This record gives sequence, structure tokens and C-alpha cells, in this order.
Amino acid sequence: MATRHQARTAVVGLLYAYDLGNRNISKFSDEILEEDKIRNRQREFSHNLFDGTIKNLELIDKEIKKHLKDWDYDSIGKVEKAIMRLGAYEIMIEGVDKRIIINEAIELAKALADDKAPKFINAVLDAINK
Repeated sequence: MATRHQARTAVVGLLYAYDLGNRNISKFSDEILEEDKIRNRQREFSHNLFDGTIKNLELIDKEIKKHLKDWDYDSIGKVEKAIMRLGAYEIMIEGVDKRIIINEAIELAKALADDKAPKFINAVLDAINK
């Protein structure tokens, strides 16, 4: 059975594809999640995270932009954006404990993004929470 971390990893992939312009990625999400062996409750969790993030994307992006210091939002990598968007959604909308979400985001960044991403994502999500 997949873990929530694995589900979040898959959601980051879906958000990344969405940001690349694949607006119909949700039509293929079940197939993608199945490939990652994300089923049952974790699949429902994944769908809720992805759908909720997309539904609130304008609000989330506005909040992220507010907390960027010396960064142009458009120059941030798409993987980093996907991780921040997911984290911001869970903190702002779902109300999940920020320590859990920031730790998850840092772990995702270590696995999926460049070396500087964990510290950057940590700073932005921490600022969003305050």
C-alpha cells in the first residue's frame, strides 16, 4: 500500500505536467496513480490534493508570490513550483500542521529538485504559514 509521501510525490508529478501545459492531465491521473501503485484511500487522497490545488491555484500562486524575496516567480523551476503549490495548498486550505507539510516538501525537494530547492521551499512555505 502506498504511503502519503508516495501519493504526494505522484501529485507533484501531476502538478508538474499541468504546469507544462497538459491541462487534461486529470483525465489520465488514475492511470498514472495506478502505475505508482497508489490505490484506494491514497488514490482518493491524491485526487483531493491535485483537484484542490488546481481549484485554488490563483490564490496559492498569489500567496507564494507575496513571500518571494529577490526571486521572479516565472524563473522558479516547475518542479519547485509544484512542490510549493502543493505545500501551500495543504497549509492554507487543508489546514494540515505546517511542520508536517514543510518536512514533506523538503523531502520532495531533496528527491526531485536541485540542491538549493529544499532551503528555498522551506523559507517560502514557512512565510506562508505566518
